[in-house]
Amino acid sequence: MKKALYIILIGWVLLGNLGCKKFLSLNPPSDLSGNNFWRNKSDVERYTNGLYELFREAVFRPDMTAPSGAGEFPFLCWTGDLRGAPLVHPGGGREYFGYLTSNNIKAVVNYSVDFWNTNRFTQWDRFFKTIASANIAIDRIPGIDDPSMSDADKARYLGEAAFMRNLCYFFMIRIYGDVPYYTEPYFNGSLRRAPMAEVLKSCSADLDQYRKGLPWTYDNPALLAVRAMRGSAIVLQMHINMWLAAFDETNQETYYKKVDALGDELWNEGGKQAYELLPLTRTKEIFKGRSREGLFEIPQNVNYGESFGWSAFSDNVLYAPYKRAGITESYIYYIPDFMYELYPQDKPDLRKTAWFNPATMYSGTGKFIMLKYANVFANENAEDVNPDDNQIVFRLPDVNLLQAEALTHLGDRGKALRLVNEVRARAGATPFLDDGEETLLDNIFYERCREFMGEAQYWYDVVRTKRITNLQYRYGFHCSVEQFKAGAWTWPIDPAARNNNPDIVLNQYWLN
Repeated sequence: MKKALYIILIGWVLLGNLGCKKFLSLNPPSDLSGNNFWRNKSDVERYTNGLYELFREAVFRPDMTAPSGAGEFPFLCWTGDLRGAPLVHPGGGREYFGYLTSNNIKAVVNYSVDFWNTNRFTQWDRFFKTIASANIAIDRIPGIDDPSMSDADKARYLGEAAFMRNLCYFFMIRIYGDVPYYTEPYFNGSLRRAPMAEVLKSCSADLDQYRKGLPWTYDNPALLAVRAMRGSAIVLQMHINMWLAAFDETNQETYYKKVDALGDELWNEGGKQAYELLPLTRTKEIFKGRSREGLFEIPQNVNYGESFGWSAFSDNVLYAPYKRAGITESYIYYIPDFMYELYPQDKPDLRKTAWFNPATMYSGTGKFIMLKYANVFANENAEDVNPDDNQIVFRLPDVNLLQAEALTHLGDRGKALRLVNEVRARAGATPFLDDGEETLLDNIFYERCREFMGEAQYWYDVVRTKRITNLQYRYGFHCSVEQFKAGAWTWPIDPAARNNNPDIVLNQYWLN
């Protein structure tokens, strides 16, 4: 049974997308067996590339070369940017915007326009496919006997597999709450959902074991940010511990101290040499991807006919000349009060001109536009021109702001202010002052809203900071504390998850 599962997973990783030439160099399928794989560094490189491809299939379209509208899956956009957000669709139709902003997730899942593949939001199988493959890599890599594969090479590949495994678990927890957890290779038993705090603690410990095998950066610029680096693992682990602090309040101080230590590791042990906050005049470079500011990104490449299609956030906030001439408005705009909160008209902030059109950013109309995503290309398979950007998952400002938030909770507002004001200095914005803990926490939250708009962070930040239960926070969706505890922030789980795991309990909030 284990050998059969092993061969299936090899097929998943190596044959998952034959069109993705930049990732894969394939042997004939008959050669992919347990007897002639895991022989050398080349095998490990191919398998590792396949892990990234599996993850991309879990959060985007399975065929990136298909025409727009085929296999669309706006996972990051819908779960991170649109859900519960203070935004409006200015026209008729596209009811899903209203469903998402009002947290009517049942209506989202049952949405009648099937090219969005909305039922996929309830299915975790693609994440577990990536995890199962990563588990095998971690099991097999130490035993490879290849003189060309150094101990440092093995440590790097193990670090990459561990990063992908824990990134998948983290993504699933932010969607479903409790999830099944395992790290054994070839596992084929029945699983129950484990408490998310216990899973996250295991993920953090796993990253402690493997992250220092990752390089701070790569000499090959094509690998920057699209392959895991030590900074990628650090920022993931910081997020994991901030999520733990939100849901395991008894041990908050331990988690905040861990976040601070991780941030210091990046700044003091090599991150300052590997990464930098780039000037906003280089915005196109930042969001094109593979820059020194990027910590982890999901790539697309027009040279291989690839496109995120309609599944990227950018599709919602651009119009001609960044799309074809017939599209004259964005599909969404952020409500003016929220934009005034983030970007007061009378205060300096270079992001207003680098990332928006100041004449329309407060308009409350479809003329709202985000120039942050204005890298475009013409693609004959697309509806119009589309951004040629990688999908940002983590950028360097995340480290500054997560560490600053943790430090504020620990009472070290001086160090917290230095870190958050580094981000504001890059934007030419007025530095924050020490006006007390609560004010600084609010300032850091809004700085995250400014910096990461459109980068799939908003919903997770309002959940993690419990702002969705706090009516003093005036924007977007709110629920009661009881609804929050019952799982109003989660997604439903497909009942098919119980087919092979009958002990799985579905998210009860969405069954009522």
